[in-house]
Amino acid sequence: MGSARDEEFQDFVRRRRPALLKIATAMTGGDRHLAEDVVQVCVTKLYLAWPRIRPVELDGYARRVLVNALIDEKRDVFRRREQVWADVPDRPQSTERDGDRYDLLKALGHMPPRMRAAVVLRHVEGLSIEETADALRCSTGTVKSQTARGLTRLRELVGDPDRTYSGT
Repeated sequence: MGSARDEEFQDFVRRRRPALLKIATAMTGGDRHLAEDVVQVCVTKLYLAWPRIRPVELDGYARRVLVNALIDEKRDVFRRREQVWADVPDRPQSTERDGDRYDLLKALGHMPPRMRAAVVLRHVEGLSIEETADALRCSTGTVKSQTARGLTRLRELVGDPDRTYSGT
């Protein structure tokens, strides 16, 4: 039998985990496995900080922890070198999986983490400029410029179907 604190936390995670996973999936460029890892790190950090978080700040705090966990994950040199494959495919996968959605997620994956986070929080999660700035711990001007540059970059990457994504 858990404490009231644990029950509150479990209820929060049950309600918000799908939304956190959606944000993380977009921020990782469609990498569902990395998104799951980042959400798990986020949930762990939230649990550790749970007694100190004010209830009115839960969603904003959770988004901030999620963004920071993703940035930390991308900075880790070992993770960048590691490539894990459950099954080695016999031939390359088609990019026709989900059409435009797949292209968008793939393009998001080739943007810098903070730019990607600004675009996802503003246009996928629907946060205001101020809420996004709070989640990213930056100024509203930074959010505006990162979002504008990010949208321009997405248009460049997704707008040209023959474009290769290697190293861009």
